Amino acid sequence: MPLLSRILVLALSTLGLAAGTAQAQLRQGHEYTLLNPPQATDGGGKVEVIEFFSYACGHCYNLEPFLAAWAKKLPPDVVLKRVPGVGSQAWSQLGQLYYSLEAMGKLDPLHERAFDAMHKENTNLSNPKIREGWLAKQGVDAAQFAAVEKSFSVQSKMSRAVQLMGAYKIDGVPTIVVNGKYVTSNAHAGGPDKVIPVVEQLIAMARKDMGLTAAAPAPAAAAKPAAAKK
Repeated sequence: MPLLSRILVLALSTLGLAAGTAQAQLRQGHEYTLLNPPQATDGGGKVEVIEFFSYACGHCYNLEPFLAAWAKKLPPDVVLKRVPGVGSQAWSQLGQLYYSLEAMGKLDPLHERAFDAMHKENTNLSNPKIREGWLAKQGVDAAQFAAVEKSFSVQSKMSRAVQLMGAYKIDGVPTIVVNGKYVTSNAHAGGPDKVIPVVEQLIAMARKDMGLTAAAPAPAAAAKPAAAKK
């Protein structure tokens, strides 16, 4: 190939690569929006990621597998929080379910099972009687759950959820807010499978805002020595 032709091919290839890189950059108003005014965070010096969700929301259900997988490998400088939507009586019932299970230490694995119950098994967990029967099948004591649900701790978190939804101007779920500033969702990102890559780029932007460098991956747990054979 003549030298001039090779130079032209190389130039075109470089332009194509640059265009691809530019397309990968997030665009305000497209993949994300800015919360105005931004909100103070409670991440303890870490980048705070909040998911506003509801067990009744089909889009939240579609996002959950991707978010759950990502949550298992969070960078050490990132904290993920979930806030249930409480805009109606039915959703408030589901919010109390979430916070009660959290208080009882039963979110894992009942968080995923609650989503499945609503969307795969057609079990309306916002109905107290139906929820009580479902919880019994999960091995949750009804009396204990009722006490926790009415507790000051759970009711305080419910009140806080209402405040957060107002402050963050949440008008639909799922909505993810990174560090009280950057807002994205399934619709913004282009689908549930594209949300996490967008969130990771927003986290990088938040790190720059905070003057942080990218955190190294969390060290893997040391393997336990094999038991000696007898």
